[in-house]
Amino acid sequence: MSYIESFSLSLPEIILSFGAIVLMLAAAWMGDKASKAICWVSVLLLAAAGLALLGPSGSAGLGYDGLYVADPFAAFAKLLIYIGAAVAILVAPGFFNREGEMRAEYPVLILLSAVGMGTMVSAVDLLTLYVGLELQSLAAYVLASFLRRDDRSAEAGLKYFVLGALASGVLLYGISLLYGFSGTTSFVGVAAAMKASMGSGLLFGLVFLLAGLAFKISAVPFHMWTPDVYEGSPTPVTAFFASAPKVAAMALTVRVAIEAMGPATGEWRQIIIFCALASTILGAVGAIGQTNIKRLLAYSSINNVGFALFGLVAGTAYGASAVMTYMTVYIVMTLGSLICVLQMRTADGTPTEQIAALSGLSRTRPALAAAFAVFMFSLAGIPPLFGFWPKFMVFDALVQVGMWPLAMIGIATSVIGAFYYLKIVKTIYFDEPAEAFAPSRSTIEGVLIALAALFVSPLGYLVIGPLGRITLNAANALF
Repeated sequence: MSYIESFSLSLPEIILSFGAIVLMLAAAWMGDKASKAICWVSVLLLAAAGLALLGPSGSAGLGYDGLYVADPFAAFAKLLIYIGAAVAILVAPGFFNREGEMRAEYPVLILLSAVGMGTMVSAVDLLTLYVGLELQSLAAYVLASFLRRDDRSAEAGLKYFVLGALASGVLLYGISLLYGFSGTTSFVGVAAAMKASMGSGLLFGLVFLLAGLAFKISAVPFHMWTPDVYEGSPTPVTAFFASAPKVAAMALTVRVAIEAMGPATGEWRQIIIFCALASTILGAVGAIGQTNIKRLLAYSSINNVGFALFGLVAGTAYGASAVMTYMTVYIVMTLGSLICVLQMRTADGTPTEQIAALSGLSRTRPALAAAFAVFMFSLAGIPPLFGFWPKFMVFDALVQVGMWPLAMIGIATSVIGAFYYLKIVKTIYFDEPAEAFAPSRSTIEGVLIALAALFVSPLGYLVIGPLGRITLNAANALF
C-alpha cells in the first residue's frame, strides 16, 4: 500500500493534527481572547474527523506497512472518543471563565490527546501502541494541572505524571520482552509466537503489558491514581478523563487481548478475571464513604471498568461487542453526571463538590435533581433505565461461555455498588435542603444534560437494535 493510501486511512488523525497545529499558532498570535472561537473550531475539527470515518478511514484495512489498521472496531471507538472530547471542550468555557483560567491551549491539548487515542485504537503493532499512548498521556498530564493557581490541580497533575511514567515504563518493559521472545512487534507476529510456544519470556511480557494497560483503564490494582486525579482536576477535564481516554484504553486492551494474545487466552483471562472482580468490589466499597462527588464518581469509574472487563473475559465476538456497548452507555452516564456537577455552585458562584451540598436539591432545583437521579439509577444498572442493558449484556456473554458462577459474583457486586448511588438520590430527595445553588447560565450544559438523560432513560432501549449491530460488526473485525 502506498503512503497516499496509508494517509487516507489515517485521515481523522491528519485532520486533528493539522488543525491542532493551526489552532496553536492562532492561540499564540491572538492570545486567550480567542479561546472561545478556538473551542468551537476544535469541535468542528472533531466533527470533521468523525465524518472522515465514513470513508476509507473506517474500514479499508492495514496501512503504513502493517503498523496501523482502519477497521470498524477502531472507527466505532474513535467516534466515542470524539464525542467525549467534544463535550469536554463545549463545557470548558463556562467553567474556566468563572475561574479566570480559560486558556486557548485547552482545546488544542484535547485535540492532540484525541490524535493519540485514535492512534491507540488503530494500533496493530506494539510500537504504534506505545507512540499513541504516550501522545495521549502527555497532553493529559498538562490538562490535569490546568488550574495553575489551584493546589489540588497541581497535585493531580504531578501524581498523574509520576504514576503514568511508572506505568509507561512497565508497559515498555512488557513490549521489550514480547519483542525479544517473539522477534517482532506486530500483533500478528506476537500471536504466532504465542501459538508456537508459550514460554516464560512471552508470559512475563504478557503480564507486564496488561499491567500497563490496566493502569490506563484504572483497573484494580492499578487504580490508585484515579480518585486523586479526578478530584483535583478541573471538572471539564475530569469529564474528559472519564470518557474519551477510558474508551481508548479499553478498546486497546480488547484489541491487544484478542489480536496479539489470542492464542494465550487461558493465560490473560486469569489476569482479566482478577482485575474485573477486584475493580467491581473495590470500586463499590471504596465509594461508600466518600463525601466528594467527584471522588465518588472516580470509584464509580473503577467499578464500571470491572463490569466492562467481564465482557472481555468471555473472549468472544459477542463479549467484545458487549464491552463496546457498555462503554457507549457508560460515557453518556458519566458525562451527564459530571456536567450536573458543573451546576453545583453556591449562591456567589463558588464551585462545590460536597455531596452534602446536594441535600434537598429536589426542592430548589427539581430539574437538576431529576437529572442526577436518572444518572445515578442508570449507573446502578436499575431497570427500566438504559444503564441496565450493558450490564445484562456482559453477564449474558459470560453465561454463553459457561462462566455463570463469575456472572453471579458480578451481579452480587453490582448490588453493593447500588448502595452509594441510592445514597445520592436519598440526599437529593429526602434530606433537609442545603443552601440553594446559583441558577444555571449555561444553555450548552442544560442541553447536554437533557440529551444524556434522554439517552439513558427507557427511551434508550429504542437504540438497542442499531447499537447492537454496529458494536457486533465492530467486534467481528477483531476475529
